[in-house]
Amino acid sequence: MAKKTKRKIAYRTLPMQRQLNLPHEGKHFDLGEMFNQLNKRYFRGRLHNYKVEWGRRRKHRPKDHFVFGTIQEEDRVIRIHPLLDQAFVPRWFLKYVLYHEMLHSVVPDKPLRNGRRRVHTEEFNRRERQFRGYHRARRWEEQNLARFLR
Repeated sequence: MAKKTKRKIAYRTLPMQRQLNLPHEGKHFDLGEMFNQLNKRYFRGRLHNYKVEWGRRRKHRPKDHFVFGTIQEEDRVIRIHPLLDQAFVPRWFLKYVLYHEMLHSVVPDKPLRNGRRRVHTEEFNRRERQFRGYHRARRWEEQNLARFLR
């Protein structure tokens, strides 16, 4: 049985995708370097051919929720919200966000009866807690979420 994709595909051939040319190097952080470090430490270097990039800036910040990062597995693209590329964001928190997205590539979804899927399964949560500084990162997220909302 073929593996179903968890995320929609970000087709790199669309004109807008080509125009974006989103970088992995930000003003404060290099996502490519972090990806390589995390891949080596937590995934034994098994995640290959992933493109890690900063997302594009939006005109308006969200009001009530904030998506720190996304993964589109079919084309192996991980995007991190550009508002995380700021001096006040700890490097270890950004590594946690990137680790979280990388973890989606190795922990399968759980299909639900209604045709939906659960992406944060018990296995995912267990593996996520293995990140060094997990509790510290979750506390920082709770304490600083309002800084990313309008």
